[in-house]
Amino acid sequence: MTREFSVLRAHDRPATPWKNGGGITREVAAGPAGAGLDDFSWRVSLAEVGQGGPFSAFTGVDRVITLVEGAGMELTVDGAPHTIAAPNQPFAFPGDATTTCRLLGGPLVDFNVMTRRTEATAQVRVTHEGFSLAPRRGELVLVIALMGTATFEEPGVTLDRLDAAVFSGQDVGAVRVEGAAAIVTLTAVSGSPGL
Repeated sequence: MTREFSVLRAHDRPATPWKNGGGITREVAAGPAGAGLDDFSWRVSLAEVGQGGPFSAFTGVDRVITLVEGAGMELTVDGAPHTIAAPNQPFAFPGDATTTCRLLGGPLVDFNVMTRRTEATAQVRVTHEGFSLAPRRGELVLVIALMGTATFEEPGVTLDRLDAAVFSGQDVGAVRVEGAAAIVTLTAVSGSPGL
């Protein structure tokens, strides 16, 4: 895997309609390059949810959703209700489950990570403290500033709110967090073409 570090600024993301037409999403990053909603291995995005309703179904995909802004929502996943009202707490569920959303108090913004089960897995954690990372072979790491800023001492880059960085094949020195940052570790599934 080659060494890579890319900065993805929030203001560069176009808004696109959801697969089911019920809201707006802004793609942060996806792989492989040029992949669409039907053929991604992994996809990271932010969604603006203005009303409740059904979630789009993604066959063979696992999802992790994190509330970023707003009062939250109740997700009913295959008949089981789950309240997501605390910001910055990831919730994992199958993307092919029958899922509906009820807003708890008006519009919200959520952070979504999706991986195709046969190609990739994702671990999502949110931190309010500084950290350092050393991706292993076959891993890709995405960091997004959910609140405040995240500053990479090397290469001297600051992520403002909702900016992201993607890196692989290199250690990342100290990262200072002022607010909250999500760390997404994507790993290729054995036998898949990789990330």
